[in-house]
Amino acid sequence: MKRFGKTGIVITAIIFIAIVLAVTTYNRLVKKDEQVNKSWAEVQSTYQRRMELIPNLVNTVKGISGFEKSTLEAIANARSEAATLNMSATEVTPEAVMAQQAAQNKLAVAANRLIVNVEDYPVLRGTEAYLALQRQLEGTERRIKTERNRFNEAVADYNKSVRTFPGVVFASMMGFKSKEGFEAAAGADKVVEIKF
Repeated sequence: MKRFGKTGIVITAIIFIAIVLAVTTYNRLVKKDEQVNKSWAEVQSTYQRRMELIPNLVNTVKGISGFEKSTLEAIANARSEAATLNMSATEVTPEAVMAQQAAQNKLAVAANRLIVNVEDYPVLRGTEAYLALQRQLEGTERRIKTERNRFNEAVADYNKSVRTFPGVVFASMMGFKSKEGFEAAAGADKVVEIKF
């Protein structure tokens, strides 16, 4: 009878420890998943800021007669494409991230073309409105890089928890899966940045 009592206590203690471990692991994974979602929202926010600034830049440039219409059309098309690819954190897949990154890079290239063409219009380059927009856009490009890095850090932290012991055991039972961050695309060594 005493032997059964000790065995029962040991089994109860093991079950209790397993439950506590499962609950704490689950809560930790939820917190890390929410951090990934928050970081993704910041990436989307900086993309949105870029898309809001570019039309102001275009409108400032439009006032100059003879400015290349094809450049302005390229920006409008690239912005439209990028706007259709905004997604919530729950929709993030490697393919979707790459598609959005490609669309955002296309928008940056079009904006670069605009800025390069502005070089031929010294009157425009010296206007206060253009210079202010240029500074804001430059700051936004730095923010995009920062927010992408933070998103990748949050994904890496989350993935470590999902793929290491004991998290891997509970993560698979609770439906937590590894996530993908931003990856370098082919030709990424030639980073697309808006140049001023």
